[in-house]
Amino acid sequence: MSDSAPISVLWPDPSPGPVDDDTLIARYARADRPHLRMNFVTSVDGAVSLDGYSAGLSGASDKRVFGLLRMLCDALLVAAGTLRHERYRAIRLDERRRAWRRAHGLTEYPTLVVVSGSLNLDPAQAAFADAPVRPVVLTHRNAAAPPGLTDVADLVRHGDDRVDLVAGLAELHRRGLGQLLCEGGPHLFGALTAADLVDEVCLSIAPLAAGAGPGRITAGAPSPARSLPLRHVLRADDGTLLLRHARH
Repeated sequence: MSDSAPISVLWPDPSPGPVDDDTLIARYARADRPHLRMNFVTSVDGAVSLDGYSAGLSGASDKRVFGLLRMLCDALLVAAGTLRHERYRAIRLDERRRAWRRAHGLTEYPTLVVVSGSLNLDPAQAAFADAPVRPVVLTHRNAAAPPGLTDVADLVRHGDDRVDLVAGLAELHRRGLGQLLCEGGPHLFGALTAADLVDEVCLSIAPLAAGAGPGRITAGAPSPARSLPLRHVLRADDGTLLLRHARH
């Protein structure tokens, strides 16, 4: 953990100066019930990527919160397309974050959960092959697994021709994975919103305009609007705003 990327609180209860990690952990505290938290970074004009990758939008302050949110979750949920495109590596934490998890009764590492309708996944990708905790793949009953995938991951099948996210997340909860952090991508965000499964959205707004072209943080079929009240506004020294919206 590190406070080398200064962040201050704008609202509520503004801080006179940068806050430490303990304060940030309290701001993003684990819920007392099963909870799905989305985490995205965007430009001021809503782009989800720069030059094709989300890393182009992410500064030191966003990375600081990104790491803390991974430390706080039981499982990290990600769509297969995002896993491939962003070239996810194994989900690992440094010793200080592992020590924090041990001290709070958590496993040393969160579990990677990949959502895939096609099972177009490479068992040799580091996210699977080097994982410190056996990953889970949420899929449906008609999806054919590639050779070797079941050697490196547990397949959880819900739905006949598409992933049943409601049943899939309920299964994760039964496995003790109640605090879920989702890092996208946009189509998974849209599907989770449509199923009314999103409890919280953490949004980092980078101080730049990406212009036309890149996609936005959510995609898919239209769905009803959901109320997500603003809970806090943080500001980094580089001008990045870090917003937290949550039902509770």
